[in-house]
Amino acid sequence: MSDLSEAQVDRFVTLPCGMKICFRDAGEKSDPVILLIAGLGEDLTFWTDAVVDALVAHGFRVVSLDNRDAGQSGFATTPPPAVWRQVLARPRRDGYTLEDMARDAVGVLDHLGIEQVHLVGRSMGGMIAQTIAATEPHRVLSLTSIYSTTGSRKVGQPAQSTIRLLMGPDARSRTDAVRAHLRITRHIAGKEYPIDDAAEAAIAARGWDRAAGDLAAGGARQIQAIQLSGDRTAVLGRITAPTLVINGDSDLMVAETGGAATVRAIRGAQHVVIPGMGHHMPETLVETITGYIAQHAARVNEGGKHVEIS
Repeated sequence: MSDLSEAQVDRFVTLPCGMKICFRDAGEKSDPVILLIAGLGEDLTFWTDAVVDALVAHGFRVVSLDNRDAGQSGFATTPPPAVWRQVLARPRRDGYTLEDMARDAVGVLDHLGIEQVHLVGRSMGGMIAQTIAATEPHRVLSLTSIYSTTGSRKVGQPAQSTIRLLMGPDARSRTDAVRAHLRITRHIAGKEYPIDDAAEAAIAARGWDRAAGDLAAGGARQIQAIQLSGDRTAVLGRITAPTLVINGDSDLMVAETGGAATVRAIRGAQHVVIPGMGHHMPETLVETITGYIAQHAARVNEGGKHVEIS
C-alpha cells in the first residue's frame, strides 16, 4: 500500500498554455483514478485528509489539484472584474472560462499519463467536472457532481443573505481570511451540520498560507469564469458518463434547484439529496459521501452504466 503521506506532497506541471498547476497524487498507481476538483476560492486541501484517505481505502488512486487562481497553482495576470460586474453578471471579456479550467485538469492527467478517470467536483469544481465530461467524454469513466449547478440563472442561485455576506471586504490578512471563512461557512453549512470551528479555522489558515497569489482577485476571476461560461444546460446533454448528483436540501450558496436541474440535463443521472446538508462537506458526512462516490465508481468499474445508488 502506498504511503498516504504522498497525499500531502505538492507536485507541479507547467501546461502548454503556460499555466503552472499544482497537484497531489495518493494511493496505489495501479488503482482506478479519482480526480478531485475543488470549488470557488478553494485549494486542493479543502478536500480534507479524511476524504482522500477514505477514497484511497476504498481502493482508488486519488489525484487532486489547485485550480488556476488558487493554492500553489499559477494566478492569472488579467485584472479581476469589479464588484459591480460580478453582481450584475457582466464579466470582462479578457477572462478565462470553465473550459480553460477543464483543460488545466486534463493537462494534469496528460502529465501523469492517465487516460481515464472518475471525476468528482464540488460547487465550481462540479461545473469544471461537468465540462470535462461533456467535452472529453472518452476520458471520463464516471462523474460525481456535488452541490453544483448548470449555469442557468433560473436555478441554483445563492440566497440574498449569502450574497450580502460575500459582498463584505476582501480578506487582507490570515486572520481576516479565517474570520471570513468561518462567517460564510457557518451560514451555508446547513443547520443540521454545524461546523467545527477549530477544524475550519485550520483549513482557512492553510489555504491562506498556500496561496501563491491574491486570493481575492483569484476568486473574482473564478466567478467571472463561471459567468463567462453562461448556461451550460445544453452542453450537459452531451454527457454520456454515468453521473451521480449529490446535494443537500439546506444549501444557501447553490440552491437545491441547481442539483435538480443538473439531473434533468444529464441523461440517466442519479440524484442523492442529503437532508439537512448545506454547501459544505462536514467530517460527519465524509463516510457517507465518499461511500456514495466509491459505490458509484466501483459499479462503473465492474461494467455498469447508470446505476441506482442505495
